[in-house]
Amino acid sequence: MQPIPVVRAEAYYKPRPARPGVPAEDWSHIPVAERVFSWYLAWLGRRVAPPAGTLSDAFYARIDHNRWLTDCICGNAQIISPTDPRAACPECRYGWVTLIFPADPAAVEAEMMQLPALRDRFWWNPDDPKNPYRPEPPEPLDQP
Repeated sequence: MQPIPVVRAEAYYKPRPARPGVPAEDWSHIPVAERVFSWYLAWLGRRVAPPAGTLSDAFYARIDHNRWLTDCICGNAQIISPTDPRAACPECRYGWVTLIFPADPAAVEAEMMQLPALRDRFWWNPDDPKNPYRPEPPEPLDQP
């Protein structure tokens, strides 16, 4: 059995399938990070325009239950992709932020695919302040 790959935005945010007399939409021309806004319209019936500006903030990417995610300041999370490392929140409309991915996302994904249960597939950037498994800083050496 093939291992299930880590889910990226381009695999999750897809148009509705074709229906009799209605062809499926082609979203290949939409940048991966912007597909969440098309998905909100197609699947939730909510027209949300992408924000215009880019902010100076940077958010960390993480893997949660086999999906690349980032968290917004409002508490929303969305599926993201290392192929387009930016995100904007469709809920609170927080502007575009840069995403911090590991240097080799494919290596992290390969490591996750070694875990057979999707419920066990979690990865946090060691530098992410929200990382619950962040390494403890070394104890200072006593100086005489």
